[in-house]
Amino acid sequence: MTESVDYDSPWKEALEVYFPEFLALCFPEVHAGIDWARGHEFLDKELQQITRDAELGRRLADKLVKVWLDDGSETWLLVHIEVQGQTDPTFAQRMYVYQYRIFDHYAREVVSLAVLGDETASWRPTSFGYTRWGCELRFQFPVIKLLDYWQTWSVLEETINPFAVVIMAHLQAQATRRDDVERKAWKWNLIRQLYERGYARQDILHLFRFIDWLLALPLELEQALRQDIEAYEEERRMTYVTSLERLAIQQGLEQGLEQGLQQGQLMRGREAVLDVLETRFGSIPRNITRRVKQITDEMLLKQLLRQAILVSSLTDFARLLTDALSTEEDATHTPQCASG
Repeated sequence: MTESVDYDSPWKEALEVYFPEFLALCFPEVHAGIDWARGHEFLDKELQQITRDAELGRRLADKLVKVWLDDGSETWLLVHIEVQGQTDPTFAQRMYVYQYRIFDHYAREVVSLAVLGDETASWRPTSFGYTRWGCELRFQFPVIKLLDYWQTWSVLEETINPFAVVIMAHLQAQATRRDDVERKAWKWNLIRQLYERGYARQDILHLFRFIDWLLALPLELEQALRQDIEAYEEERRMTYVTSLERLAIQQGLEQGLEQGLQQGQLMRGREAVLDVLETRFGSIPRNITRRVKQITDEMLLKQLLRQAILVSSLTDFARLLTDALSTEEDATHTPQCASG
């Protein structure tokens, strides 16, 4: 029986890979108002700095994205996304606190969006405010409730928007948490849809990764699933067996990494990251090797191992590595307040 699911990392990754598709499916009005030809920029490090001392409650993921308006005004603004995985009485307050802190930092419009991924149908916070002695504050923000997509499941299955797969995987991860056999059936159903929808190879790998992350299975069921996928690919003479190889590499190396870290062998963890990079891309630049070998944080090594398996190029990995090390350095040098 699968009780624990890591929703946080998959959601962060899905939002970054499929940000335009996410808005198109979940917040179409926002998507329609953005000039996508000018690109968009994630400001995760800046968001962390802005909200560092304003932590209220626990969320699955949050993103801050710089976008340009599609109205010819040469204006850019910020889209702030919060993905909340459980009910929290302080959630609306946190949305407001982050909104005004981001606005204060950038002096730009901030559009705040909320994704509620919890399992309580009646919990739907959409605003924060108060009024006293003639002073009134009201902050309202758009919300989607993932549970509502059960009512339009057939629409999710029919659309080619890849973020529909993200939502379906999230909902099935919740629904099958205590039934591994049913989970295996739905995992295979979702993976098969990746092929049948005609996605590009890289999309299949990204979404395969997301599904695998959320719909984790016991080893014997995972092996049975692999056989189903191999038979399916062989029958249709497809070339996506790399996805299976990636899954095998991930499972084997993550198990080895976990054992190594439990034994305090950080060197083994660093070598696992470098081994994946070398297997996928050949020779590794010295600066990447040197920086990976400097890492002393166990969680950071686990995250980088996942990225090494997923990224499209060494250039992308180098960028992620730089961001990760900068975040680690900031955290290390953050002053700690003494209590008492």
